[in-house]
Amino acid sequence: MAKRGGFPGGGMGNMNNLMKQAQKMQRQMEQAQAALETEEVTAAAGGGAVEVTVSGKKEVTKVHIDPEVVDSDDVEMLEDLIMAATNEALREIEAKAQSSMSAITGGFGGGMPF
Repeated sequence: MAKRGGFPGGGMGNMNNLMKQAQKMQRQMEQAQAALETEEVTAAAGGGAVEVTVSGKKEVTKVHIDPEVVDSDDVEMLEDLIMAATNEALREIEAKAQSSMSAITGGFGGGMPF
């Protein structure tokens, strides 16, 4: 007579192992997130005329503008440079976060491998 229910290949033992692996992965993800929050990324635009630093918490922590770029007749260019540098810094910190999580999850996109 065939077994009903349960998990194929070992029953509750496999489920317990799976839960332990999930808990371990959760701890690793929390540690990686905490480590990422202490990092900072600086990106530049306009050949370094504008630099923006972003924390692992995705907060802008510093903006540096070369005084030579400040032109009251062309404020739009300065705005574009700030926006470009900020977006690049955010992309870089996001890439670090994805790389960190991917190393833990084995490339499952941050999700659990089941």
